[in-house]
Amino acid sequence: MWSQRRVVDYGLAKRAVVHSLRAGRTSPGDVCDAQPYLLRAARHFGEATDRPCPVCERENVTNVTYVYGDSLGRHAGQAKGASELAEMAHDYDEFRVYVVEVCQGCSWNHLTVSFVLGNGPPDLLGQP
Repeated sequence: MWSQRRVVDYGLAKRAVVHSLRAGRTSPGDVCDAQPYLLRAARHFGEATDRPCPVCERENVTNVTYVYGDSLGRHAGQAKGASELAEMAHDYDEFRVYVVEVCQGCSWNHLTVSFVLGNGPPDLLGQP
């Protein structure tokens, strides 16, 4: 996405959770706790991936994308498709995007990445 900025990748946190699970320090019930709303959002708005679920390894995870920001008004907190993000990046000032991976089989879910979109001013390095 052309205006993507302030990207935060949660890959290390995910690896730590998966490692803890495989080492027996965490139970599947502790990490496979997706709420019904998130599972519905994955079914209706999610984007299929080719990445297997790190817990059950039977199904591929689905990415669900949520948007938040003051400029979004009624759209804040909604799940959106990638095609909608490009249009929103042109229509709105700055807003944050969160991508959650969800397994619709075992209810695994984990925040994978967040970033800022919008037509607001670009980030300037070294500026206060």
